[in-house]
Amino acid sequence: MLGVSDDTVRRWVKSGQLTAGEDSSGRKVVDGAELAAFARRQAEEAPDPSDVGRSARNRFVGLVTDVVADTVMAKVEIQCGPHRVVSLMSAEAVRELGLAPGVLAVAVVKATQVIVETPGGSQ
Repeated sequence: MLGVSDDTVRRWVKSGQLTAGEDSSGRKVVDGAELAAFARRQAEEAPDPSDVGRSARNRFVGLVTDVVADTVMAKVEIQCGPHRVVSLMSAEAVRELGLAPGVLAVAVVKATQVIVETPGGSQ
């Protein structure tokens, strides 16, 4: 539901951020209402590195799901609810920001072009 791995959920349970019970088969389960409240808190508590005003209004809170870096550049994937946001940045920025799978991050998007598509292509 949150677009994260089972391991990330286990870490949240272990750290006390989520509570897990057991179902009749002995599987770990998280109450849906608690999960929804957790997701909302995650979005509301998204880190804002400064109180500086911004012209970019499109902020997507999510979890880093993948980082591929070489010595110069990196590709960072963030799952923001049902949306996957991919950013290309310097490997140095990835290290400075501590980006790794499972880290909460905010993708701030400011685009000069937006392409809109419709199902079925041009008509």
